[in-house]
Amino acid sequence: MRVTVTAKEPGTARGKVFVGPYNLSQPTGQTGSLIVDDSGNPVWFRPLSYANLQNADFRVQGYHNPRTGRTQPVLTWWQGSLAIPPWYTNLPGGAPEPGGCYYIYDNHYRLLRTVFARHGFNADEHEFLLTRRGTALFIASKPVPMDLTPYGGPKNGAIEDSEVQEVDLATGRLVFSWDMLQHVNPADSEVPASDASSSGGVWDAYHMNSIDEGPKGQLLVSARDMWAVYDISERTGKIRWQLGGRKSDFAFGPNADFFWQHDVRFRPGNRISMFDDGCCNLPNPPEQQSHGLVLKLNFRSHQATSERTYYHAPALYSASQGDNQALPNGDKFIGWGQESYYSEYAGAGNTEGDGSQNLLYDAQMPGSDISYRAFRYKWVGEPCYPPSAAARAIGGRSIVYASWNGSTETRAWQLLAGPNAGSLSVVARHAGRTGFETAVTTTNAGPYFQVRALDGNGKVLGISDIVTLSG
Repeated sequence: MRVTVTAKEPGTARGKVFVGPYNLSQPTGQTGSLIVDDSGNPVWFRPLSYANLQNADFRVQGYHNPRTGRTQPVLTWWQGSLAIPPWYTNLPGGAPEPGGCYYIYDNHYRLLRTVFARHGFNADEHEFLLTRRGTALFIASKPVPMDLTPYGGPKNGAIEDSEVQEVDLATGRLVFSWDMLQHVNPADSEVPASDASSSGGVWDAYHMNSIDEGPKGQLLVSARDMWAVYDISERTGKIRWQLGGRKSDFAFGPNADFFWQHDVRFRPGNRISMFDDGCCNLPNPPEQQSHGLVLKLNFRSHQATSERTYYHAPALYSASQGDNQALPNGDKFIGWGQESYYSEYAGAGNTEGDGSQNLLYDAQMPGSDISYRAFRYKWVGEPCYPPSAAARAIGGRSIVYASWNGSTETRAWQLLAGPNAGSLSVVARHAGRTGFETAVTTTNAGPYFQVRALDGNGKVLGISDIVTLSG
């Protein structure tokens, strides 16, 4: 899959883009985990076997080994199926079906760990965080049978419960859990219990969709369907404060309120960031444009003020998903969720109606493909498998196509040819890499060919299998 780059200015942060493409409207196209460069070319793609199987929260993290004290960069993501009508209507839209899990891959694209939810819960696509304790924090979900008539729902219904779980990666042992149904009254939900009639009798009252861990043993939990964010003590499990929703501990200044939010994170100086979807299920118009948002919290006056906003041009209204990543150079990287875009902005941001200001980079995925989140990270990929090659005869010449899925260090290709597999010689010493696949043309008829991947210093990184010419 190749994305279309619509804006590219100097000053962007270094790194590749990480997305998990899938399609809400129809089960077509290839889903999977995708790394792309700033030109929109694929760097690594791990396709899934069928369209209803999806990846989400695809990112780079640090995998810490407490025994050695060493941390290595890894790829992590969720894999499973979501309840997306009309294919699955037994759960609220977007809820994880049973059978999902989380994967951790090293920079050679080898599987290191598979992580599963505990307590009979399902691994949830919304969050998977590695800690320096050698553990993983994630969201787990399951329907809990409940009489919903007090809330206006069916008697023989259920509520979609969410739980924060922490698992020791070495042993798989559950070391911490925090259950939302035990701490938050579902009556405060902005989603009516009557909605359960369209999802197998299951009410999505909470829809927990992000976790972040603070420096003082606290968790920041976002519940989209409550329009609320909760600060939770990991030691006691008690809610220390609530931002937003029907029982907010903070009042909001101009442009600081949010609805249906995603990806809420601690930031320095009593700040939090989020992606404010702002739409599309508000009871009364007008709905808000989706945007990145940074809030400043005053714990003395209990005021929340808008410090930075990041809008898109043209205006976007994303009904679900999205993220707001803080980059090392101060920029913000915005994944637009249910809209097909991802963007990078200079840290100062912009205001509603001025979405082009401070826009450094913008790209759009093809068709109606979307990604739950989008990230930018530095990444060095050194595949454990060899490069690929294919050769074709066209107009009296031989064209050899060279690629190496996941290699970030390949800068050029060397081409070898010969009349048999045992007598190959170099016929092109340094063909510069041109995107994911490089075509190298030669007058040598082969019919046996092989390619070598070279780094920036001309060192051989990998050698393909020998291939033969096709017509």
